[in-house]
Amino acid sequence: MDSQRNILLIALMFVSFMLYLNWNETNNPQPQGQGVTQQAQHSGDVPAGSDASQPLTQDSVSNKLITLHSDVLTLTVDTQGGDIVRAELNKYDAEFDSKDKFLLLKNQPNHVFVAQSGLIGPDGIDTLKGRAEFTTNGTDFSMANGQDELRVPMTVVKDGITYTKTFILKRGNYAVDVDYTIDNKSDKAATVQMYAQLKQNLMDDGGSLTMPTYTGGAYSADDTKYKKYSFDDMQDKNLNLTISKDGWAAMMQHYFVAAWIPHADGDANLYTRTSDGQGFIGVRYPTTTIAPGTTTTMDATLWVGPKLQDQMEATAPNLNLTVDYGWLWFIASPLHWLLATIYGFVGNWGVAIIILTFIVRGAMYPLTKAQYTSMAKMRMLQPKLAEMRERIGDDRQRMSQEMMELYKKEKVNPLGGCLPLILQMPIFIALYWALMESVELRHAPFMLWIQDLSAPDPYYVLPLLMGASMFLIQKMSPSTVTDPMQQKIMTFMPVMFTVFFLWFPAGLVLYWLVSNVVTLIQQTLIYRALEKKGLHSRK
Repeated sequence: MDSQRNILLIALMFVSFMLYLNWNETNNPQPQGQGVTQQAQHSGDVPAGSDASQPLTQDSVSNKLITLHSDVLTLTVDTQGGDIVRAELNKYDAEFDSKDKFLLLKNQPNHVFVAQSGLIGPDGIDTLKGRAEFTTNGTDFSMANGQDELRVPMTVVKDGITYTKTFILKRGNYAVDVDYTIDNKSDKAATVQMYAQLKQNLMDDGGSLTMPTYTGGAYSADDTKYKKYSFDDMQDKNLNLTISKDGWAAMMQHYFVAAWIPHADGDANLYTRTSDGQGFIGVRYPTTTIAPGTTTTMDATLWVGPKLQDQMEATAPNLNLTVDYGWLWFIASPLHWLLATIYGFVGNWGVAIIILTFIVRGAMYPLTKAQYTSMAKMRMLQPKLAEMRERIGDDRQRMSQEMMELYKKEKVNPLGGCLPLILQMPIFIALYWALMESVELRHAPFMLWIQDLSAPDPYYVLPLLMGASMFLIQKMSPSTVTDPMQQKIMTFMPVMFTVFFLWFPAGLVLYWLVSNVVTLIQQTLIYRALEKKGLHSRK
């Protein structure tokens, strides 16, 4: 099998991969609009309790807001209920070269995405009639220079019981602790149940053929390390799972995620529901009883930030899996680690990608050498194969047997030229996901006109150079293809790849371009060595 046919094979695999992504997007559409499922337990923001059959009023954000500032987060909290209705990521721009910061949580007319938590039950402060109004000693709280932690308490008193909700922000950390301290100074026991949930509009999961990103729910439970649960899934069936130890409930999008991590004393319930065109995913704690004259604390952690794998893994088991590398995670994960390690030395993600490419192609050099050697031996056998076809005629079984005997005698593996190319595709696809899911590459500059490796090349220079390098590889590779149709297909292949890569992230195109350049270098060296052995001819 000559190199042109090998290129055709890898191209067909590549196109099949892209068509699969498109098919998956088409056959798993996400809901749009504001449909309401019949399976929703009730309307409103308070999760189901003992009185879930009663109607609820839809709570809106009040005008009493407070703001919490750390070095990486700016949170806006509604004192009615104590929900986080806005989360601004101070280290990330909304768009490339924008003065505005990225908003992960928001409460806008066209997009609601908020983190809610509260206390329900007989003595809870979040009821079917409304939510409690907390009081604070200010409206704007900032982490001072040299301060590693910011604690902002909010209080409400009801029937002799003091409820204190405290937000705890830590320097350099996107994990926000939310504590409820219940001081029961009444003369009877108080029974409450804590919940924490994320609310967002039902929407399409987003993405495109070349950028198949996901927006929707995800969770981790006892028997499931990580599983997506889309808005479509939420409308079809409500989740009702038990978390006895590690677990979390999240809503994720490209590069960013919000997740509640419960710290319940006992089994927690993980649930989803939909109501009034909005989806909910959250956790409900077991019921807690506070005896008269005693104090109890319940808490949860909210991750609200970028998909930083090390920090997420330190925050909760399996939370780092929201960086979704797909079924090739076992290749993509070490590639990302290696890429990040290289970046730690060179300080430029584009240069890190180039070095990574040389490492990957260098590791594959023995296979590449075997590929071209096998191709050369196959070309040497072409006259014998032609004579064999003429002698045997249409007897395919005999032809196959004698061909295998010839290969065995000459010690030639007819598939030897395909293996390196077949291995390249999983690596390419894994690197595709590694680069797609790496928030570190978001708005990361390379040099000159490439100022965002996560976006397509604005001037299409890299895709055009990549196409040209493919054309050179074809020209350097000798061919035994005589069929005019096959020749046209092979000539058109670089053009097809170039068109595909016009919309690919610049970082991925850079990898493929450098990979082609390395291939050209390796081809030249290997062919020179083969010519000395008399195994190679370009004629």
